[in-house]
Amino acid sequence: MRSNAQYDQMFTQYMNNEMFINPAYTGTRDGMAITLASRNQWVGFDGAPKTQSFTIHTPILKEMGVGFAALNEKIGVTHLMKFSGTYAYRVKFNRVENLSFGLSGGIVCLNENFNALTLKDPNDLAFPMNTTTAIAPNAGFGMYYYSKYYYVGLSIPRMIKNTIVSDGVDAKVKNSASPKSWHYYLTAAYVKKVNNDFKFKPSIMIKQVYGAPIQAELSLQGIVKDFWWIGFAYRTGDALSALTGFNITPQLRVFYSYDYALTKIRGYNSGSHEITIGYDFARQKRAITSPRLF
Repeated sequence: MRSNAQYDQMFTQYMNNEMFINPAYTGTRDGMAITLASRNQWVGFDGAPKTQSFTIHTPILKEMGVGFAALNEKIGVTHLMKFSGTYAYRVKFNRVENLSFGLSGGIVCLNENFNALTLKDPNDLAFPMNTTTAIAPNAGFGMYYYSKYYYVGLSIPRMIKNTIVSDGVDAKVKNSASPKSWHYYLTAAYVKKVNNDFKFKPSIMIKQVYGAPIQAELSLQGIVKDFWWIGFAYRTGDALSALTGFNITPQLRVFYSYDYALTKIRGYNSGSHEITIGYDFARQKRAITSPRLF
């Protein structure tokens, strides 16, 4: 039996959880930052993905950042966990523009609980009646160019392809690194100040992997008095989303999104829900006076 140990998770609110897809984002905020995200996809669909992520990162010295990311996901009988450390180095061009380079490295743990399946043929060798577990390495790279009102990022969240080979008793992992298996992420956003009470923030993410169509995610959000965020997003060939959120304080932010599927699967579920919570710790002797836009 062969399977892939890794696949790319999907978050509608990628723009609020940028470090998860780009290690170069590490340390770009004013102090230590924590982000929690939870996604419940295709509610009502048996075995649909349920995903939770956690990131923490902080600037160190003047040019560097370090962080940690973790993910937990269940799809059917498959349970996936990821753990990785991140490092970034920033080059400052002037007082407001920076270019950051980031690396990530860690492990992926895949568990497939075939005991949870009810089979028509209990002796079907394609579904061994035990739990197969495998651990595989993971690595990523990214670049992130940013200022106060815009950013552009390019990243490869995973650069190692893991193939699991199982004979029903033991699981072995074969690892390879090939550009043909890399998933490329291009992200960008811009904030346009209309007046003192309102700003526009368009965002885009383009994903590309060899042999598959390009997928784009477009969003447009309005920001009212730096407090209330509201907007919509579109994922090509997949879903239309509504987004909203609040900067409860300059340090604490909460966002929610709802996805309506545009494919035939919409007849079998009641949509997807996602919530993101972020908190920034102020540096010692330096208060956070206004919320970050990225």
